[in-house]
Amino acid sequence: MIQTMNILLTSAGRRTYMVKWFKEALSGKGLVFASNSTESPALYAADGYVLTPLIYDGAYIPFLLDFCREKHIDLIVPLFDIDLPILAEHREEFSREGVFVLVSDREVLLNCNDKYNMYMKLWKEGIRCPHTELSLGGAKLAVKTMMMNFPLIVKPRFGMGSIGVEKAYDKEELKAFYSSCKRRVEQSYLKYESKAFKEECVVIQELREGNEYGLDVVNDLKGEYVASAIKRKLSMRAGETDEAIVLGPSDREFAVLSELSVKISKAFRHIGNMDVDVIMDPENLCPYVIDMNARFGGGYPFSHLAGFDLPKAVVEWLSSGHASEERFKIKEHVHAYKDMVIRECL
Repeated sequence: MIQTMNILLTSAGRRTYMVKWFKEALSGKGLVFASNSTESPALYAADGYVLTPLIYDGAYIPFLLDFCREKHIDLIVPLFDIDLPILAEHREEFSREGVFVLVSDREVLLNCNDKYNMYMKLWKEGIRCPHTELSLGGAKLAVKTMMMNFPLIVKPRFGMGSIGVEKAYDKEELKAFYSSCKRRVEQSYLKYESKAFKEECVVIQELREGNEYGLDVVNDLKGEYVASAIKRKLSMRAGETDEAIVLGPSDREFAVLSELSVKISKAFRHIGNMDVDVIMDPENLCPYVIDMNARFGGGYPFSHLAGFDLPKAVVEWLSSGHASEERFKIKEHVHAYKDMVIRECL
């Protein structure tokens, strides 16, 4: 049993709330450190911080290993999509140093980060996802055969934060947005994950209409389903949930989305949180998964505010192998929005 625990949140960025919640989870029995490749607000909220090489720099993993030894880190929690496959690849190296990395198997991550793989995996598991094509020719044929209709969504195959996402209303826009999306990939950090798919780095999807929902699907450290939190999104900003309301059994969508959460848990066998975006017509209650991220996502704060406490559960799982059911009790109809806080750099 671990008596004290030091935690490192990598690629912490602006997630000062994650630093705060992991500090609360430790209850003074350990320290929370934060890392990022550039100076960012979350660093100053931590008990200590470090600036790292870029994630795809060959020095990144050796640098983190040295930092973990120096600060006696027991747990690494990555908070950025690009960090996940790199840390998963080197998880055993950290384990030999006594460090547990809260990251799922690499195959799970590739089935989330790669939006075409995600589409294929979901349909194989009997979970609806918008029809997806990898080429202009494929999309045009799908339109011709009525498998898809305009408008269509054009977005990076390995995308995040709404970078390069466009809505095409006809063939001319489809061609133009497809080309511009490829350029956006080549000119941004998305180029690293996309390097093996330069000619297939963009996906084209059918547009599904309806309300958008966010699911936090939680598995334990063995990949077994524990609980889920379900939110109806009310507004978005730069691809991240800005305002949402937490749903409960009294909401007619709840049962359908709870069932979907269990299916996703069993299909992916991830550990910790799976952040899932869903589109569903509120009348026919037929959910379509549009995005998945195997980490704490931008919608997690709404779940936490309503009573979820996954940071505390993770600490308990590592400390004793058991997390209290209290960590997953949720108060329905909590309505919240994100705020902006200005702070001086110390």
